[in-house]
Amino acid sequence: MLNTIFDFGSIIIADIVLSGDNALIIGMVAASLAPELRRKAIVFGMVIAAVLRIIFAVIATKLMGVPGLLLVGALLLLWVCWRLYGEIRANVDRHASEAMEASEGEEGSGTKEAPRRSLGSALFSITVADVSMSLDNVLAVAAIAGGDEILLIFGLGLAILLMAFAATLIMKLLARYPSISWLGLAVLVYVSLEMLYRGLFDPEHGILPLLGYI
Repeated sequence: MLNTIFDFGSIIIADIVLSGDNALIIGMVAASLAPELRRKAIVFGMVIAAVLRIIFAVIATKLMGVPGLLLVGALLLLWVCWRLYGEIRANVDRHASEAMEASEGEEGSGTKEAPRRSLGSALFSITVADVSMSLDNVLAVAAIAGGDEILLIFGLGLAILLMAFAATLIMKLLARYPSISWLGLAVLVYVSLEMLYRGLFDPEHGILPLLGYI
């Protein structure tokens, strides 16, 4: 029971802190567009991110059971932790909050130093960024879920809902309370180290038993 509560709580925290990447990129790119195009860019970015999360989740679920790939997933998740640590230090959440507000602003608002760009160029930039950011989110959720389909579906559904309806609110929350981001980082580090241990020593999926060292 306690493990289930911890897993659900970990997924909620991970989804919240990892939503910063998407909010920052979508907001900054949208803010560089003409005001009448911003809403289209935001909606497009969120739809693409949602679709990518579903695709990556299906792939990750299949691959996590392949011997040796659990270790690869652990190393990738540690890389996500390192990136998140850098973002927290750089106060990315505050910039993301400002970018999202600018992208939803009125005529004449937005990123002043950014030149106006075409909608096609903006959508391409958002799509490329979404690939990396969706992979981060799915890796974290899949690692915490540990093969539990209910947890995986919950994590993905929550990530999509937060991104679609609460991105700006979450960015303001994280900017005001940085401790939430640090808590999220601590959870992800714990999950990645536990995943690394299983990737090395697990009798079924660990690389060392696979090579015959254990």
